[in-house]
Amino acid sequence: MKELIILGSTGSIGRQALEVVRQHPTEFRVKALSCNGNVRLLKEQIKEFKPEAVAVGDEQAAMECAFDSEVFEGVSGILKLVKTVQADTVLNALVGSIGVLPTAEAIKSGKNIALANKETLVAAGEQVMQLVKKYKVSLKPIDSEHSAIFQCLQGEPKDSVKSLTLTCSGGPFLGKTKEELSKATLKDALNHPKWKMGSKITIDSATLMNKGLEVIEAHHLFGVPYEDIHVAIHPQSIIHSFVEFKDTSLKAQLGFPDMRVPIQYALSHPQRFSATLKSLRPAELGMLQFSAPDTESFPCLSYAYEAGKVGKSMPCVLNAANEAAVKLFLDGTISFMDIPRIIREQMDVHNSSSMDRGELMELDARIKKKVLG
Repeated sequence: MKELIILGSTGSIGRQALEVVRQHPTEFRVKALSCNGNVRLLKEQIKEFKPEAVAVGDEQAAMECAFDSEVFEGVSGILKLVKTVQADTVLNALVGSIGVLPTAEAIKSGKNIALANKETLVAAGEQVMQLVKKYKVSLKPIDSEHSAIFQCLQGEPKDSVKSLTLTCSGGPFLGKTKEELSKATLKDALNHPKWKMGSKITIDSATLMNKGLEVIEAHHLFGVPYEDIHVAIHPQSIIHSFVEFKDTSLKAQLGFPDMRVPIQYALSHPQRFSATLKSLRPAELGMLQFSAPDTESFPCLSYAYEAGKVGKSMPCVLNAANEAAVKLFLDGTISFMDIPRIIREQMDVHNSSSMDRGELMELDARIKKKVLG
């Protein structure tokens, strides 16, 4: 039985991870949970899964509620949780760069990582992957695209890979022009045609920044140069990624859009457990479409490639500026097309340099404060 710590258990990925645990009660045991402030749902999860401890990021929310489990408060509490609670795997489903330090702390405590927090590898990918190697733990991706690549690579020599292609639904604004995007509303941007996700990642999908962050993440996960990582718009979201090998053969992983599949694979690997999900029948699919992304109307994708190639502290700036800009958009303070404008401004004035994890988190905070005012 695998023992789990689930960070962000009340969010979309966290709730679906608990569905996987519910489906396989003899395979997984929940040792600890964390949330930011949704203590009502957290208390329901505690009642069902009976974790030894929980962490609540919002210290005020933690103080206002009584829990049956041991409670850790604030960001420091999350770090203490992953360090002290005994478990095999930490599933990190936190949103934003707040996920970097808990990932690092979990690795240093010898725990394997199931990673849904892509910002961990965007903001501090080089440092985190060095820790994975140093402490000899595994880091398995939960993003559907990276899970697809991970699955396609099973049994294949690492040096046989020629290129990777991440697929992208195109989000709610597929085919829209810059002029049309300038009038996009928050309601429109949150109306994703294929995936049910949290608000931040849904906006990232609408700007194509989500795919840009995934390109940087893929670079660190699989060691493939940016020049060999491609993006293809695929509105049906059936093929989740391609791997091209040196002999030009392509492998792809297919399935209906359902995050429970990559979540379960990250937790069960190298085994595959059964799932009570809809099977995909190729004869019923009809036509699958692919096209190149429009980086003129959606410049965030090209900004991510640029930041990744510059490297050092630039991806941290990209990510921090994006997080802050998305917050402003969700709050109704800026327009949709102000998001790429703000990111571009912050990248243009930053001189990239090598930094350790602590320095990167300080940079992250400075950029966010600058953007948010």
